[in-house]
Amino acid sequence: MALTREQKGAQIDEIVKSLEESKSFVIVSYKGISVADDTALRAKFRAAGVTYKVLKNRLILKAMEKLGITGYEGALEGSTAVAFSMTDPLAGPKVISEMSATVKALEVKCGRMDNMYLDVEKVNALAKIPSKETLLAQLLGMLLSPVTGLAVALNQVAEKQAQ
Repeated sequence: MALTREQKGAQIDEIVKSLEESKSFVIVSYKGISVADDTALRAKFRAAGVTYKVLKNRLILKAMEKLGITGYEGALEGSTAVAFSMTDPLAGPKVISEMSATVKALEVKCGRMDNMYLDVEKVNALAKIPSKETLLAQLLGMLLSPVTGLAVALNQVAEKQAQ
C-alpha cells in the first residue's frame, strides 16, 4: 500500500528529528540478512541505545536535504537501514562491526559523526576505539605509573638505609 503525501511528510519529519538528535549514524545494507540475524542485531542495538530503522532511500534524501546534508546519494541505493546512535557516538559502529564479522549480509555503506562524512574505513576505525571507561582507566594508569615508580624507588632507598 502506497503512503500518502501526509504520511511521507510525517516520516521525513521523524527522520529529520533522528538526524538532528543523533550523535552519529551509520547507513548499512541489510540485503540477504536472515530473520534470526536481524532479530539479534536489533537486540544488540537496543541494548547499546541505538535506534535502528529500515527506511526508504528517497525519504532519507529528502530529510537530509532539509538539513543541508549532502554527499550520501551514492550510499542510498538498494536496501538501506540506518543506525542512529543517540547517546554514545561509537555504539552504532561498534555493534555493526561486531555483527558484520559473523553476518556477512550486513554491509556498512557509510556514516556521519560531528558533521563529517565517514566512509567504510572510518566507520570501522571508530568501531575499534575503546569505550570511554577503558580510555579513562588507561589514562589513569599512565598518570599513576610515574608516581608509583617513585614511591617504589623511595621505599627501596629507605629499606637500604634501615639495614
